[in-house]
Amino acid sequence: MPLLTAKQQALADFIESHRRRRGHAPTYQEIADHFRFRSVNAVTSHFRLMRTKGWLESDSGKARSLRIISPLAKLRSRIVDIPLLGAIPAGFPEDGDPEAEGCVTVDIASVGFTPTRNTFAVRVRGVSMIGRHILDGDVVLLERGPDPRHGQVVAALVDGERTLKTYVVKNGKPYLKAENPKYPDLIPAQELVIQGVFKALIRKARD
Repeated sequence: MPLLTAKQQALADFIESHRRRRGHAPTYQEIADHFRFRSVNAVTSHFRLMRTKGWLESDSGKARSLRIISPLAKLRSRIVDIPLLGAIPAGFPEDGDPEAEGCVTVDIASVGFTPTRNTFAVRVRGVSMIGRHILDGDVVLLERGPDPRHGQVVAALVDGERTLKTYVVKNGKPYLKAENPKYPDLIPAQELVIQGVFKALIRKARD
């Protein structure tokens, strides 16, 4: 991350101090006078570099709108918390409702999509999805609402029991496919309810 030079940091400190004391940013001339620059061109040159580094913003055409913005603050704006709704069997399905365990904090850029209020996370328990590189202990992010497409991984209730499997449609009839030959496919006898469609995976380092 680009750092400010000593002079640029002094300019940033002066702008922030002026905003705290006066409620607005100083003008270019006030900055030039404070630092005894020969002209405002020196101020402009410093600010051009500070903008490039991501530390300075202002509103176009609006006087006294200079703002110091740390790149760390910009990065933080991309961080979101996603509710973690317990574990989901990736093996044989189980009865029971998931229990909330807190949140998973993710960087939007790292997961490759923008989470919504319908996004949730679950911990994977079991190995029936290893063919899709989903392992026991992984955390998967899912989205409520969209209808699944053939071949997508889903969290679902099959005849009232929870599981994580691949959604498959054959001869017009949907069922859930395991991605491990040791586990059977699940053909609903009565009901198949899709709770969420797979969006991303988070894996912690294993010892």
